[in-house]
Amino acid sequence: MPPDEPYYRADLARIHHLGFAFHADACAPGILALLEPVLERDGLVVELGCGSGLLTRYLVDAGHRVIATDASSAMLDLARAHASGAQGIEQLVLPNDPIPGADAIVSIGHMFSYLSTPNDIDRALVAAAEALRPDGVFAIDLCDLTYVEAQHVPDVKTWVEDDWALITRRSAPTPDRFVREMTTFTRNDDGSWRRDDERHDNILIDTSRVPAFLAAHGLDARVGSAFGSEQLPGGLHTIVGRRAERR
Repeated sequence: MPPDEPYYRADLARIHHLGFAFHADACAPGILALLEPVLERDGLVVELGCGSGLLTRYLVDAGHRVIATDASSAMLDLARAHASGAQGIEQLVLPNDPIPGADAIVSIGHMFSYLSTPNDIDRALVAAAEALRPDGVFAIDLCDLTYVEAQHVPDVKTWVEDDWALITRRSAPTPDRFVREMTTFTRNDDGSWRRDDERHDNILIDTSRVPAFLAAHGLDARVGSAFGSEQLPGGLHTIVGRRAERR
């Protein structure tokens, strides 16, 4: 992500926190079950793309030591308030920033799909896999090439609440690119409204190739449709794996 942070500025970050917690709520039980061995040995969880700390809060409340990271400074401000028990809440921009050594790498909300090119996604996947310690757990979600068809794109979606509104126009300019053009309206203290616009570009990949790709970097992983028993949106796939124990 470029330094000017085109994704999740303050208004959209707040709207996402208030109106879109359901993904973290759905994923948390499966993630926590996968991380039980990490909790037993008091391992460190590094969360990539923590957003406003919705999943982070579940991890902290379960007793995990967590370093939560995101590229958006507005999201991190929210996370510091929402998940104050985390060991660290830090800005980290993939694929170039180093990932701390971890006993688990977790990421929900298809953060890797926000990277600019398939090569950047590959670089970030390698960095995440190599940051894992022996017997470390890997659990992320990614947008597959089937995402556009499964989501019936193009379309327009709207959400309206008392003090905010969101209009999202979704399109797929190429088979491997998913675009959301989002307009936010936020009520000011004096009752007037302000507007902001963000365009989010996501790269879609063939997720079936990811396990073999990660295997070359010491990670045994599989593609799935959920972390646990939740039902994820069509075309959003999980990549769950483990680094082999040191012999």
